[in-house]
Amino acid sequence: MRRIFPVLFSLTTIFFTIPAFAQVPGAPIDVKHYTFEIKLNDADNHIEGKATITAKFLANTATVNFDLVKKNAEGKGMLVSAVTENGKPVNFTQDEEQLKINTHALRGNTRNYTITYSGVPADGLIISTNAFGHRTFFGDNWPNRAHNWLPCVDNIADKAPVDFIVTAPDHYDVVSNGLKTDEKQLPGKMKLTQWVETVALPTKVMVIGVAEFAIDHPGDVNGIPVFTYVFPENKETGFKNYAVAKDILPYFIKNVGPYSYEKLANVQSKTIFGGMENASAIFYFEESVSAPGIEELMAHEIAHQWFGDGASEKSFGHLWLSEGFATYMTNLYLENKYGADTLKKRLIADRKKVIKFEQNRLTPVVDTAVKTNYMQLLNANSYEKGGWVLHMLRRKLGDDIFWKSVHNYYVKYQGGNANTDDLRRVMEQTSGKDLKQFFTQWLHTAGHPKLTVAWTWDDKTGSLAINVLQNQDYIYHFPLEIGIDGELQTLTVKDKSTTVHYKMKARPTEIKIDPNVNLLATFDEQR
Repeated sequence: MRRIFPVLFSLTTIFFTIPAFAQVPGAPIDVKHYTFEIKLNDADNHIEGKATITAKFLANTATVNFDLVKKNAEGKGMLVSAVTENGKPVNFTQDEEQLKINTHALRGNTRNYTITYSGVPADGLIISTNAFGHRTFFGDNWPNRAHNWLPCVDNIADKAPVDFIVTAPDHYDVVSNGLKTDEKQLPGKMKLTQWVETVALPTKVMVIGVAEFAIDHPGDVNGIPVFTYVFPENKETGFKNYAVAKDILPYFIKNVGPYSYEKLANVQSKTIFGGMENASAIFYFEESVSAPGIEELMAHEIAHQWFGDGASEKSFGHLWLSEGFATYMTNLYLENKYGADTLKKRLIADRKKVIKFEQNRLTPVVDTAVKTNYMQLLNANSYEKGGWVLHMLRRKLGDDIFWKSVHNYYVKYQGGNANTDDLRRVMEQTSGKDLKQFFTQWLHTAGHPKLTVAWTWDDKTGSLAINVLQNQDYIYHFPLEIGIDGELQTLTVKDKSTTVHYKMKARPTEIKIDPNVNLLATFDEQR
């Protein structure tokens, strides 16, 4: 997700086939299904909504709360006019962020709530005009902005299937998660469109896109239809450039696992992000139709359909499980298509971003210190360092075991939630290796190895001495590759200072540190 552009705010075993449970720890309810009926108009930004929520109670309770932003002094927010429980009116109150319903329920009860509301979205549903002056409506829920326009449990750990039933002026097309099951003309030049998503989603990737679209179907992948939605004025360029999606999708199906959704729509949009991985309905920034990096951006967002949408993080402190995976999966896709040198160049660029970020904010990749402003987690730690960790893990395990581990992780947590330790355990079970040290130093420790690498040649003994000194406080364990006259040597570094000696026939003419770009570190080379 959310590749942020400068001008924008971007050998399965039986054990692994058990689906993961998606729920907030200690939550009183588990949402089983959402139906959102949304009515839009061209006169103003006021929306009318009706949400039907099926909830199972996980504990005895006298109240049930749903997240919803209340109408404020500026007139933005949602005002609830009625609530029913299993079809009967029920008392409720609203505060700034929540709808509180008075009820008495026992653990195990399942109840249906219908919430009627209206207002001008303060956020979450972006009502705007595109570059051609045409009105547009785009859901933009990440990370927890859905409750600006949808009554819900706006937490990444509570996932549920969703239906969107949108009534809008009939000159608009509507795209959403899942499959379109109904579209019909209504009186007064209005149109009703229904989309049904049967796969459980976090609210961050539940959306609608409503605009005047040109729609293309460039092809199917394994029976999955791939669609393009662009503004009509961008039809020619958009259809051509967005069609690359049908070439990206097979790579992740082959290497990670089956695609979970019934279609893939790539949508030109008007939101705050460069790209947003809404499940089966990915939104891209407005200028993306002609952007030179569209293939990279699409690979990133399509990778999120597995990592972030399918297997979601349990909390945003583990955001790298979305963004680091999407970053590295993009690198792997491009390596597969364009060669190893492309991967090296991207890793070098990513390493520079990580080091620059650390100069401004020194924090571990797993950043649990951020409690509310999750936007600040959209940084080089979550993206590029997370990707680098996966690259080093791939080198540590080898390609076959790495891909098996990734596949097993996805299969186990698809439809559920995971944290970093969950990934580690799957990787350990698949590889048979103890990865605690690896995960601790690269993901739970701030910073990176700062190395001074010095070498000397002794003519008398015909010996090359190489010393590696770690200059940071925390001592890392890692392999360091050194190319000596084209021959690759690997040093195991686990102390403050490590020295190795190589007997050679002649003084080396070329020594390269980390020639294959396999270590996230800075190097001060001294002869």
